[in-house]
Amino acid sequence: MTDASPLGTYLKDRRSKLDPATFGFSLARRRTPGLRREEVAHRANVSATWYTWLEQGRGGAPSADVLERIARAMMLTDAEREHLFLLGLGRPPEVRYRAPQGITPRLQHVLDTLDHSPAIIRTATWDVIAWNKAAAAVLTDYGALAAGQRNVLRMMFRDSRVRAAQANWQGVARYVVASFRADVARAGAASDVRSLVDELCATSPEFAAMWRDNDVQAHGDGLKVLHHPVAGKLSLEFSGFAVDGRPDLTMVIYNPATTADADKIRALLASASKQTRTRRKRIRF
Repeated sequence: MTDASPLGTYLKDRRSKLDPATFGFSLARRRTPGLRREEVAHRANVSATWYTWLEQGRGGAPSADVLERIARAMMLTDAEREHLFLLGLGRPPEVRYRAPQGITPRLQHVLDTLDHSPAIIRTATWDVIAWNKAAAAVLTDYGALAAGQRNVLRMMFRDSRVRAAQANWQGVARYVVASFRADVARAGAASDVRSLVDELCATSPEFAAMWRDNDVQAHGDGLKVLHHPVAGKLSLEFSGFAVDGRPDLTMVIYNPATTADADKIRALLASASKQTRTRRKRIRF
């Protein structure tokens, strides 16, 4: 018998871990755990003979369509689906963008531990869905905005306060648009942002012109200079990080570039904390 390929071994292992009852199959007369080969083949709409060959390392490389059907048939997770494609075709599958439903408390805790470094988590469509106290004090009070207004592009092109805070608005705006375009394409989210792009093209000639340029840029790291209404000039070194297991999310951390910048952020946070305590006292009395 032909030795099984890594793909075949993986398929056999996944199949053996599936519960037949979950898929509506009888548990009677089963000598081995999991689904039978013909049951997986039936669910994937491929021939049982061909699927058997695939597990045995015969029959050549499968198509992306067949791997997609097998992934659905086995109800693979996103990570398992990606591994299946890497084994079968040597590349990840095409991206399937799904709007995120928020973040875990553990991930929020990571943001909160960054006491004096503003940090946010944004989606592939540049909606900010999580932030820490430093981000609210230095960048934008996201909690005061409706969820639909927490989009970085909307803020950049439609919020006069955000625009005024940029030391070089034109350069920052071009960078944001180019990075946004790259992220959207990578995530397969072009259809999800069509209404946003149309809205901004209609309301901002500057955005429309930048969008027509078709520039793309990676959002890695750099220096951001802000004119904060209270703290004055702030220099922040930023870095973007992918969230493991959540390819739709990016964590962006802004570290104060100098000791003076760090002191200014501490002062802003102390002031915000004092105001919060004052409001709580007023509520109690």
